[in-house]
Amino acid sequence: MKGKNCVVTGGNSGIGFETARALAEQGANVLILSRNQEKAEAAVESIRAQSRGNHIDYVLADLSSHNSIREASKDILRDFNSIDILVNNAGAWFSKLELTPDGVERQFSINHLAYFLLTKELMGGLVASEDGRVICVGSDSHFHGKIHFDDVSLRNNYHGLRAYAQSKLANVMFVYELERKLKEQGIDNIAVNCVQPGRVNTDIGLKHTISFHSLAWRIRRIGGLSPAAGAATSVYLATDKEVKGLSGKYWDKCKPKPSSPGSYVQEDAERLWDLSESLSGVGDYFEGLTSV
Repeated sequence: MKGKNCVVTGGNSGIGFETARALAEQGANVLILSRNQEKAEAAVESIRAQSRGNHIDYVLADLSSHNSIREASKDILRDFNSIDILVNNAGAWFSKLELTPDGVERQFSINHLAYFLLTKELMGGLVASEDGRVICVGSDSHFHGKIHFDDVSLRNNYHGLRAYAQSKLANVMFVYELERKLKEQGIDNIAVNCVQPGRVNTDIGLKHTISFHSLAWRIRRIGGLSPAAGAATSVYLATDKEVKGLSGKYWDKCKPKPSSPGSYVQEDAERLWDLSESLSGVGDYFEGLTSV
């Protein structure tokens, strides 16, 4: 991985931190995206100490804001002419309905639209890589998900678990549809895959939750995987030579497996893509790119 340029969202803690640390330890140049400057600086300092000074830095970004994602992407592309690895890792969970400044339910915006928009904004850098890899961290929660096309923000029927499952199903469908569209564009140097990290002992369910949900999350994560174990499949897909070119798959424990039946419905994936473009203000997703 020496000299490879890697971007990891949510890299200041949990699975994202362990992913960034592992990549830096293998010699990669790593940028983490974080909303909190103090936490980002602490994470960078820790990784830098563990990785013997390899290039590790951060870019501030609020992934619930489309404008912030676009501005952060400009900063990333100023540092990296090409991007070899993009790990869309950051995620959120909310007990109560909250809308972003762009008017979208926060889980759908952070957990899906941020993946969609950041990948689009960094596509030029990915195309410039000889072996670009996009890794989207999903969840087996998607097996319980449904895309509520007529009310994607769930304004009329909100529940935190329903919103989370919807966003995780969107992750899988995005990966499958992006893989199809890359082929249509003649872009064959970018692989895109989705990862199920497992039941990991992180604090995603302890933030922005009512007390009952916080207690349930604490119980749920008892006996869960360490964040490093949860990052293992993402790191494998980012670094292993044997998976070069493998794309459009759903991975668990470093092996591909079937996702939910609904995730394979191409008509729904195309509909989700169009909705995502509209909600994130995207015109032509591949504008200005040339095949390689």
